[in-house]
Amino acid sequence: MRHLPYFCRGEVVKGFGRGSKELGIPTANFSEQVVESFPSDISTGIYYGWACVGNGDVHKMVLSIGWNPFYKNFKKSVETHIIHTFKEDFYGEILSIVIIGYIRPEKNFDSLEALISAIQEDIEEAKRQLDLPEHLKLKEDNFFHLPEGKIVNNH
Repeated sequence: MRHLPYFCRGEVVKGFGRGSKELGIPTANFSEQVVESFPSDISTGIYYGWACVGNGDVHKMVLSIGWNPFYKNFKKSVETHIIHTFKEDFYGEILSIVIIGYIRPEKNFDSLEALISAIQEDIEEAKRQLDLPEHLKLKEDNFFHLPEGKIVNNH
């Protein structure tokens, strides 16, 4: 994956409404335009990295890139689970992410419980990886400091 780390920024849009409701794992979703701008050699799968909403704090994250086989999506999506509890939704805010590493490929699951269990394991793996010194340094990257009042799209 020669494009890693990959820096991306875009507006948070409404997704499928499954993250919080069905899975108990809320996700922030990028628009189709941002998803289509990803390099083609970033394969589908589960990744880890850092995320920031607006000019807020930078948090660990895990994200899914792909078609979510369990749900049989027709459109590719990029769904970011920020490992932090937010008091309210942040649709319309700018989400900045740095994708650092790959956890596993996308796969289908026999049950919703098996999917949730795998996501919980992905979250734990992301936490372990992001505590490594070589990954911690990207948390402080200037990319996460948005210029005040500037509207940005993707980069």
